[in-house]
Amino acid sequence: MSTIGHNGGPSMEPGFGFRKLAWTRARAELMPTLPLEVVRLRVKRAARLGLPYKTYATIRATSGQDIVGFLFSGNALELRVGQVALGQEVMARLAGLEGAAHRLAAIYAPSPPEAVLAANPGLIDAALRAPGFTATWRETRDSLRGALAARRLPCDGVVLVAATAVERGWGAAAGLGGVIDRDILFAAGGAA
Repeated sequence: MSTIGHNGGPSMEPGFGFRKLAWTRARAELMPTLPLEVVRLRVKRAARLGLPYKTYATIRATSGQDIVGFLFSGNALELRVGQVALGQEVMARLAGLEGAAHRLAAIYAPSPPEAVLAANPGLIDAALRAPGFTATWRETRDSLRGALAARRLPCDGVVLVAATAVERGWGAAAGLGGVIDRDILFAAGGAA
């Protein structure tokens, strides 16, 4: 029984070593053993998406889905107020994702999402209005889920690429497959 000040850690009473060994072994037996060819395919998929394998495998394991799309915040795309054209580094990275995953952009006001699409043909598959900073959890969830549903994309198959803490909260609000920092995808051209 836990008492005040007890952190809920393992009991140190006699037999602890055996219980730890048994628990570790039981857990290892529950973990799936992937065939080598499956691991190779997943390593190739991670490379195609420009993600480190560990990041890709973590997202896949926690969401239960493969990554089918990336939702980039305007900040992750380095779009400043009123700017609609992407920088060269961002353009090259988005071009490299063509055919690998859907490329969605959440654009902040006052820039219209349609203008960002028009200024960057072939680099972004769809653009939507980003949730405002004062949007409620429900408004954020509904707007992001609605945008993904309109494109028939599963929420848990889309990964948010964010640049700020506020944006990272969108992932939990919408039930997205994961959230990664923009530097993970754009660092060194996304090389793993």
